[in-house]
This record gives sequence, C-alpha cells and structure tokens, in this order.
Amino acid sequence: MASAIHSSRDVIIRTDAWAEAVGFYGTVLGLPVTHRSETLVGFETGSFCLYVEKGPEHGPVFDFLVANVQAEKHRLVAAGCVVIEENAAIPHCYLRDPYGVVFNLGKVPAAC
Repeated sequence: MASAIHSSRDVIIRTDAWAEAVGFYGTVLGLPVTHRSETLVGFETGSFCLYVEKGPEHGPVFDFLVANVQAEKHRLVAAGCVVIEENAAIPHCYLRDPYGVVFNLGKVPAAC
C-alpha cells in the first residue's frame, strides 16, 4: 500500500557560511524574510519558501510531509534510503534516497 507523502513548499539549504548566505538571499537577491531564529532564516521566493539553516552542508533538501514520520522512515529505509540525521522531538529526519537526493521527512501539521 502506497503511503501519503506530500511535498511542502519548503526547500532547505544548510551551510557553515550561514551569515553570508542569509546576507546573499536577503540583500543581494532581495528576498523577503518570513521566519528568523538563531539557526534558521526563511525567505519567500514566490514559488517556494527557502530556508537557510546553520550547520554542515548536505545539499538542497526538499521537504515531504507524512502522518507518521517513524513508520515512513522505516518504510523508506527498507526501500534503500539512508537516514542522515533525525530529531524525534520535532519529529523529522533527513534521508538520502538511493539516487543521492536528500529530503526532510516531517509530520503533517494538525488541522486547525
């Protein structure tokens, strides 16, 4: 049975050159800031939300949302994905698929 994985509008890049990247996207490209914390800044591009995260680089990360992160993670690992990083408290995990694409697997937000 296929799972219900849905893409969000979020794309994440992580870099150790965080301040420089935030300056580039905010000043050089002039993208409006939609979120700001000590380790993450979000920018609205019109088509997607670009998040610049402080930390070691692992390439652009697409964001997929599911009802049960742990169950999907186990299913995807069985299908050849590799867990790069995870945080059960959020819950989310970064996975690399068998073809080299990194994506975040996060929980679908609760309905308001």
